[in-house]
Amino acid sequence: MSALDATLKALLPVSRAVDAFTTWLGRNLAWLILAAVLVSAINAVIRKLFDISSNSWLELQWVLFGVVFLLCSPWTLLANEHIRIDIVNSMMPKRVRNWIDVVGHALFLAPWCIIMIITGLPFFWRSAMINEQSGNAGGLPQWPSKSLVLLGFTLLLVQGLSELIKRLAVMRGFIPDPHESSISALEAEVERTVEAIEQR
Repeated sequence: MSALDATLKALLPVSRAVDAFTTWLGRNLAWLILAAVLVSAINAVIRKLFDISSNSWLELQWVLFGVVFLLCSPWTLLANEHIRIDIVNSMMPKRVRNWIDVVGHALFLAPWCIIMIITGLPFFWRSAMINEQSGNAGGLPQWPSKSLVLLGFTLLLVQGLSELIKRLAVMRGFIPDPHESSISALEAEVERTVEAIEQR
């Protein structure tokens, strides 16, 4: 067994643990979309009915959206629902698609996440050290929301490394392709639409 094979087999349990945590986090944080919608709707109703507005509640809906967008991005990557050109990708041989994923994760996703972590740390740290507050009267502290950039890209980097481990393991034949039988949300929607048209 080569050193790469031994390393991959040793890292697969770590990858499974990362995937389990990412799934748990994504499923729990996704509910904050509902919270953001409710906060937004209540803000709009109160503003229209009573002509009252609160900067803290307005900023809260932005923070809730930021939490979901940044902290659920690893879950999106795990589910293979990130943006790609599916039409072109699906026409390529499986071996080419595997290599595109490996190169994409290793040379584009990982370096981009590292850059965002390196630049996000002082961005958050300066804000936390001065206990930065909103520029709007009655607004929220700014440093917790700035920490989301650092945290979100750290989690995305970890999930990206997990995806890289799995893709290499698939290419070496150690595990089945986790996305082999899955279809994208767009493909599923197209199939449902076609079925509905055929039933008419």
